Amino acid sequence: MRIVFEKRKTLSRKAIFLVPLFSFFISLLLTAILLAIFKTNPFITYAAMFQGAFGSWPNFTETLVKAIPLMLAGLGVLIAFRLKFWNIGAEGQLAFGGIAATWVALFWSSFLASWMVLPTAILVGMLAGALWAGIPALLKVRLKVDEVLTTLMLNYVAILFAEHLYYGPWRDPKGFGFPGTPPFPEFAWLPRIAGRAHLGLVFAIVLALVIWFILNRTRLGFELEVIGNNPSAAQTQGIKIAKNIMIALLVAGALSGLAGVCEVTGISRRLQQGLSIGYGYTAIIVAWLAQLNPIAAIFVAVLIAALLVGGDQVQMMMGLPAAMGLVMQGMLLFPMLAGALFTEYKIRLIRPRTSGSLV
Repeated sequence: MRIVFEKRKTLSRKAIFLVPLFSFFISLLLTAILLAIFKTNPFITYAAMFQGAFGSWPNFTETLVKAIPLMLAGLGVLIAFRLKFWNIGAEGQLAFGGIAATWVALFWSSFLASWMVLPTAILVGMLAGALWAGIPALLKVRLKVDEVLTTLMLNYVAILFAEHLYYGPWRDPKGFGFPGTPPFPEFAWLPRIAGRAHLGLVFAIVLALVIWFILNRTRLGFELEVIGNNPSAAQTQGIKIAKNIMIALLVAGALSGLAGVCEVTGISRRLQQGLSIGYGYTAIIVAWLAQLNPIAAIFVAVLIAALLVGGDQVQMMMGLPAAMGLVMQGMLLFPMLAGALFTEYKIRLIRPRTSGSLV
């Protein structure tokens, strides 16, 4: 007897809804077992994490602070993944967007009108992220270079370049030796809407709706879907694969770049250590758990952010390491990926035929 995974011709709407819920329950169960091994009450731990992430308005706003870059970078990642272009470079695109926004805020404010500085920083930051994503896209369509390698390696280039700037030529002379640029002028600050949560939340929600419409209701979305599912069929139908890859990756990079812009203009209000703390990599988890759905990505980003913020609460109240939030991310990811497998494929058991003998 052998097991065969057979792709479903149509996806069940009930399965799309129920499988993630069941997978989430399994992830909670697995995490509870892990906590029990360490002699920690899982119910108290979950309550502490929930309290840390949602128990008060200030806690909730801090969850949103971590969710915003995950939303924006997650939207960028899922667009690329729709094409089966494995963009692992959101971290670098985010960092490069932050660098470009810092450049505008610090050095363009002397000749731009004050009201133009923030919009210009946003546009230039998005452009920088788009260009950084365009490099591996161009290498892919022109030279067939593997995008996993190029996007991953460009992350380190962008992160180290940012470190060079805030440790070196852009370092604040009045910063008492701490790494970081001078503070941005106040007119380059992204407005905050609740606590430290800023206007980037509105950007993320609006962009999620726009991207959902493009992917599901436009010709471009249809072409991206066809390319991702069957490049040969797309080429046969006259769809320009290279053009669509470039468009999708430029948009993906712009979204990740916007995440970096929001971090430096809305949170730190300067370029400093802490810009690149893994948001771009966690965005990959957001995209997969959302099953490449832009609307779902908003809610998944809040869930992942709650695990991160709740992990800090667990560290203080339960004496567990803050990395428990990261462990729970992994526990959440694997059952969800397994669930996605059963959503798209059905299992068939094939029994070997017994051969009879002729008399």
